Amino acid sequence: MNEQVRISPIRLIDHEGEQRGVLPTDEARSMARDLGMDLVEISPTERPPVCRIMDYGKFKYDQKKKQKQRTSHIAVLKEVRMRPKTDTHDRDIKMNRAVRFLDEGSKVQFTMLFRGRERAHQEVGLAIFKGIVEELGEQVKVERAPRLEGRRLTMVLAPVKLAKPPKPPKPPKAPKATEVAAAEPTAGPTQPVQEPASSAEENPPVTGTPDMHAVP
Repeated sequence: MNEQVRISPIRLIDHEGEQRGVLPTDEARSMARDLGMDLVEISPTERPPVCRIMDYGKFKYDQKKKQKQRTSHIAVLKEVRMRPKTDTHDRDIKMNRAVRFLDEGSKVQFTMLFRGRERAHQEVGLAIFKGIVEELGEQVKVERAPRLEGRRLTMVLAPVKLAKPPKPPKPPKAPKATEVAAAEPTAGPTQPVQEPASSAEENPPVTGTPDMHAVP
């Protein structure tokens, strides 16, 4: 790269991927420097060697990003071994281990080991594997159906990502006290209360001087 490219001339590819033909190395290096990029040797075994003008830092970053993406898509294969006569307790332990592997996103290979006369009863292993698939249900899919390899019956299950249930709608917010006060009707101006006028018949006027000697 750059000063490390000592062979001259070289066949040059510019930063836009265009073939620029065979050029002296110093001229190609000067072109890369003017663009603020690097001169990178991509085919050193060719004659003349092929070099390209590029942003080498960005090139390495893109390579690491692609490698990381490829690695993230590779599922790890875990193995769980059983026997046709595995008791219930050991089977539960192995199933819990398999469920943990599946929850972590790994594939699980179930291996049934046959010994001696057990090889004559492969249907027992097939029935056990069928029960495992039914027990795990929708959280797995059969990546590889059961098949016999010598003394081993193997089956590979892969995890299935189930769709998340939709979130329930949020309840409406209660109105604030200020909003409630603003919504209430405003009382009008207070009218003065008028007392009813007294009628002349209820309170007749008193005239003259009362007779002190009048007999009741």
